[in-house]
Formats: sequence, C-alpha cells, structure tokens
Amino acid sequence: MLFTPMIKVAIVTDTTACIPRELVEKYGIELVPVDFIFDDKVYQDGIDISPNQFYALLRRAKKLPTTSGSLPAPYLEAYRKASSRATSILCLTLPSKLSGMFNSARLAKQMAWEALPNVAIEVLDCSTAAAGQGLVALAVAGAAASGKNLTEVVATAESVMQRVSLFATLDTLRYLVKGGRVPKAAALASSLLQIKPIFTVNSGDAFPVVNARTTPGAIKRIVKLMAEKVVKGQPLHVAVMHADAMDKAILLRDCISSQFNCADLFITEFTPVMGVHTGPGVIGVAFYSGD
Repeated sequence: MLFTPMIKVAIVTDTTACIPRELVEKYGIELVPVDFIFDDKVYQDGIDISPNQFYALLRRAKKLPTTSGSLPAPYLEAYRKASSRATSILCLTLPSKLSGMFNSARLAKQMAWEALPNVAIEVLDCSTAAAGQGLVALAVAGAAASGKNLTEVVATAESVMQRVSLFATLDTLRYLVKGGRVPKAAALASSLLQIKPIFTVNSGDAFPVVNARTTPGAIKRIVKLMAEKVVKGQPLHVAVMHADAMDKAILLRDCISSQFNCADLFITEFTPVMGVHTGPGVIGVAFYSGD
C-alpha cells in the first residue's frame, strides 16, 4: 500500500461507497463490508462475491436478495485496524435516512472508548450515497494523506458533502416493486411508456428528478443536469457508476470527458448491496467542483 505507515487520520467507510479497489489501497481506506442474504446464504459485500457474479445471479433469481441489519462489531473491527496506523479516525457512513449504518458506527465509537482509549473517532452521516459517498471518502483520504488533522479532515468532508451531486437512472422499476419501494402501477406505467427515471440523492434522501424515454436519452439528460451544477474554472471530480452496464458507463464517461475538464474521472461498479434494491442496469454519476 502507498499510504504512510503512521498518519494523523485514518478513514473508515463501507462498501456501498463504490470506491475502486486500487484507490482503497492507495489511501489505506478501511472498508466495512455490508452483508446481504441471497438464497438463504449470507454474503459479505466485496469479499464473498464480486459485482459481476452478483448481477449474474440476480438476473436469474426467483427470490430477491435482502440486506441484513447493520451491526456495530464490523465498525469496531475497522476502528481497531485503522488505529494501528493513525492517532484519530474519521468514519463516513451511508445516510441514516437510508440505513442503520450511522447508528452502528456510533455504537462502535462508544464501544471503542474502552478498547481504543487513546484514539479520537469522529462519525459523519454522509448526505449522499454510492459513488457520491465514495468521492467524499476519497477527498478526506487525500486530505489525511497530506497531513491534515482530524478537525481539518472533518471540515473537508463537510465542504465536499455540500458540493457533491449524484444523478442516476434505473433500467427498470421491477426490483423496486419487488422490494416494496414503489407501487406496481407506477412500474407498469413506466414499462408501458418505456420511461427511464432519473433520480438524485440529496440531504440523505432519494428523489426523482426527471424521466427519459431511452437510456441514451437518460445519459444526455444526466450530462445536462451536470452542466447546471458544474462550476466553471474549478477542478471537476467525477465518478461514473454502473450496475453490470459497462458499455453504458463508458458512453457516459466519454460524454462527460468531451464536455468537461475533469481533474479526476473514473468508472466504478455499483455495489451489490445497493443493487439489491435497484437491480442491474443502473447507470449514474457523482461529481463535485473545487478542491
């Protein structure tokens, strides 16, 4: 790994952040694996099954997988590992409105008061999700690698969270219907009209933004939505995410690359734990302007 053996702040987040493995290793980020249940077997996201394997199984599944409850023990273990190379820890979690991970991370922090008495731990409820959360984690990991202390790293997280945007489109509403998250009538209407809904995550909640008729149309809409948010003259950091849809991700990446001056631009896979609810075919982007 390329991180300094002993640093001021170590970063902890979870596998839903969709951070590419090479960047996890570069910055020494501790990833908490999120569990899900598939055919009565418990899988650890990112450890027991790859995204490709997961989506191949999901396409054939008669019974949808489910996510299991979040527990503090995996976070406490991540804090233990992180404390071996840092004097303080910042943990970023999926928004508390979307999962129980924030509460689990806070419980683990309380448990760590005895186990790790000399380590300062800060837990932040991220305002965004998936690759948006990943961009926040990478920004704070970069700040930590540059030698900033916990207060400064937390300030970086809060600054980036205020600026990061996420837009994504679903290939189908079928999986949200099966999971009880949208009515069947809405999915039927969407299917009949060949609608590709585009949504965003803001302040910890998911919201529909606009609909498109086709996937190429959705990609154009996403790029247009980006243009409304990008601050000209500032560096642009971009993560394109996909759920078993690499060809579409490449198309979106190329559209972004041709229209914007990106300081960072990479493709990452939509983690299986998120794909449990959305199904395969998701394509989206997370981004922010500035340092």
